[in-house]
Amino acid sequence: MTKIWKKYILYFAQEHVDHRVAEFESLVKLFSLQFRCLTDHILKPFWIVEFPNDEAALKYSSRSVCLRAIFELWSHGHTAPEFHKRLGAYVDTHKSEVAGYFKPDISFKITVESYNKHFSQREKIDKIETMDYLPIEGPVNLKSPLVEWWYIEFWGLDPTAVPPVPDDIMFGRLLAQGQRHLIKELSLKQRKFIGNTSMDAQLSLLMANQAMVRDGDLVFDPFVGTGSLLVSAAKFGAYVLGADIDFMMLHARCRPSRITQKVRDKDESVRSNLKQYGCADRYMDVVVADFSNPLWHRRLCFDSIITDPPYGIREATEKVETKGTAKENTRTPDMAHYPSTSHYSLQHLYTDLLEFASKHLKMEGRLVCWLPFHRDDYSEELLPHHTHLQLVANSEQTLTGNTARRLLTYEKTKEYNNDETELSARLTKIPTPPSCNEFRQRYFNNAIESRQERRMRKAEQREIGRLEAIKRGKVPADARSKKCDLNKARFD
Repeated sequence: MTKIWKKYILYFAQEHVDHRVAEFESLVKLFSLQFRCLTDHILKPFWIVEFPNDEAALKYSSRSVCLRAIFELWSHGHTAPEFHKRLGAYVDTHKSEVAGYFKPDISFKITVESYNKHFSQREKIDKIETMDYLPIEGPVNLKSPLVEWWYIEFWGLDPTAVPPVPDDIMFGRLLAQGQRHLIKELSLKQRKFIGNTSMDAQLSLLMANQAMVRDGDLVFDPFVGTGSLLVSAAKFGAYVLGADIDFMMLHARCRPSRITQKVRDKDESVRSNLKQYGCADRYMDVVVADFSNPLWHRRLCFDSIITDPPYGIREATEKVETKGTAKENTRTPDMAHYPSTSHYSLQHLYTDLLEFASKHLKMEGRLVCWLPFHRDDYSEELLPHHTHLQLVANSEQTLTGNTARRLLTYEKTKEYNNDETELSARLTKIPTPPSCNEFRQRYFNNAIESRQERRMRKAEQREIGRLEAIKRGKVPADARSKKCDLNKARFD
């Protein structure tokens, strides 16, 4: 007997469009869903997709952050006559299935949605009245209807070239909303502990979906910062663990990121963030650690690794310095030891990251990370790769100027082997874009005025201002001492 599939309309938010396909493919694999995509143009906000049943469609919508809503498709046409003919035929063909939605005691609502075209309220009502052949008998309820239908018109993607007639006309029954409410719920605006590089809530949720985070998984972030990625993973039920070389950040002793906040609160921490969102029971720990010198036991295995390594722009790329010759010991036993750090090049960082993932990920576990680059240099051949990891998703987010970053998703396909011969062969197959080493320098120096030149110019302006203030008899304030006092206040 032939299997009957049902058609659905997927209504996506037109935001982070390049990540849409990667999230969709990750979620259908997470839930082992069968599907058929009937839409060729993936940039459209409306996709027509076939699932075996409503249960499969609801599973997808229960995790998708890109999805606004999903509808059971009743009719689709490119012209109004074609649309109405198909809608009437659908109702006649599926009388027994749709009869329950037209009963006198079933309240309803019809929403008119248009993309790239504005309709007045009168025009919306006129479009609803063209479907007066539907045998609806129930009362209208605009606040909490039992059944909600959507009439959708798609007028292209280019607002400067709107076609004279819509490209697509669709009608369907609302099945479920996506999970976009989590974006507001996890917003950085209300979060207890944030920093300069805290990941946006929507992107962190997308990363958790692409990592296929499940309830009970163990998720690790080796560059945890303020724990934004751990919050999203914990929200989906994972147990989370993090590490970072920045002692001041992990202990919330660094300068506050909010302009209205002078000193950090005593209770700011990664744990307080998870507690704020009801995920405190999913928090395992965060530790101060140098990623270039891993401290983890070989038997430790993660279900997924989600991370955003530092690029050297807002946060420094550092590792504990390895000294060839030991200096004379001038410390006393009661003195605290602060190890000196050195530059951690992006090329070495990503080499270490892929090697670490190949060791500590479970089979079919995923590594999801960002890679910065200059758009003129981009080529897929220059992306980092590893013999034990397969690149399964690659999407772009544009940053400022000519810079962007790629969200890379790797899946472990081969067990790690400690054999030295294999290790040497494996390490030669981890190329990294040469521009990674100079990313920070090119980022700041691509402007007409380099960063160093700008600093020197401003320093000269401050000195001129200081000398003029002295001539006027005004004593300049010692800004350096004020800054030192503010730093001391953080530890009081």
